[in-house]
Amino acid sequence: MKDNLTHRLRRLPGRRAAPHRSGAAPSWVTLLTQGHGPLGLALFMIISIVVTGFILPPTEHLASLMVVVPATTAVLAGPGTTTLSAALSCVAALVLDVHDDLLGTSIPAVHQLEILLVSAFVIASRSIRDRSVRELMEVRIVSDTIQRVLLRPLPPRIGPLLVRAAYHASHPYAQIGGDLYAVARSAAGVRFLIGDVKGKGLPAVEDAEALLGAFRGAARRFGSLPELMADLEHSIRGHFEETGRTDSDAVERFITALVLEVPDDCTEIHMVNCGHPPPYMARRSGTLLLSPATPSPPLGLGSLDAGDYVVDTFPFGRESTLLLYTDGAIEARNDDGQFYDLGAHVATWPGSRPEELLQHVLDGLSMHVGGGAIKLDDDIAMIAVQYGDGFPSPSPAPSDERLLTS
Repeated sequence: MKDNLTHRLRRLPGRRAAPHRSGAAPSWVTLLTQGHGPLGLALFMIISIVVTGFILPPTEHLASLMVVVPATTAVLAGPGTTTLSAALSCVAALVLDVHDDLLGTSIPAVHQLEILLVSAFVIASRSIRDRSVRELMEVRIVSDTIQRVLLRPLPPRIGPLLVRAAYHASHPYAQIGGDLYAVARSAAGVRFLIGDVKGKGLPAVEDAEALLGAFRGAARRFGSLPELMADLEHSIRGHFEETGRTDSDAVERFITALVLEVPDDCTEIHMVNCGHPPPYMARRSGTLLLSPATPSPPLGLGSLDAGDYVVDTFPFGRESTLLLYTDGAIEARNDDGQFYDLGAHVATWPGSRPEELLQHVLDGLSMHVGGGAIKLDDDIAMIAVQYGDGFPSPSPAPSDERLLTS
């Protein structure tokens, strides 16, 4: 995965990272910051200053330059290495003062005091910084754990289906945003949920959590999709009413959602679409856009009556692959302001496995936005679903393992 977009997405199974070249030379940054690099740089600076001081006339006093050594070391290393470099700098400064015949004056004491004061300051600053970094890392670990609980990795195989997923959060320090997906096994078959919360930031994550929790609790209890959708609408309305007591914007929020049911015989699929972009079905004979005959309003704006939800049914062959996605995948623009044509790109997919379809879409999306730095301002979630008969069993790793960003 060569581009920044792919690195911001969860790593897809079946696509191995390029092997590290053992013969490749490490960068100068690595040499200076790892192992004995900082201490080596400190010794190089000390030796350079001492040699230069011996070459110059005794009237040129370079011992005061030794304060640069611990200051530089503190940028690259911790307090221990910085303390050692400060001690060596004091010794080297004394050697230069002896060479310059300054022992009978107060100048050597001034040089030593300068080094000690600067060293104490940079060591204290480095210690505070290291403690702050450790605290931030601990907070980040807790945050990542919570986010993974909210948006659980999908199983690589559920029932007769192979499942792969990818996710990109618009916030650089988040794993999830307002886009969401989930899967549940029910008596009727395998049920998938994909949705998009109106809004961004923490309120969107809170709304996504409310829908995910409602779906996980209701997907197994209701036998029909209309009953399930009516229950989800009831749960989301209650959530918005509750959050509206402290957040005035809650009354304006809604969630587009699509629930798709695949019976175990995999001959057809059932779908209820609540204002969400329709999925694609990639087949050998061509690509179909599964548009609903009568779409329902988004959750939060819909009906509490199960009879108001229309179920669309489509044939689902064993050679077919479904692609569920959120609007971030079709609203990405290039430098000319043109939207990404997801349908056209899916139609050019030459592969056969669901992870290959996701990678094909991600590569095309990356090329569309420029192939370099991310220009996406919206979250993106995608699920690829395929009948698993005749394919090797997938590895036990999650189907949407995350690649965390710093």
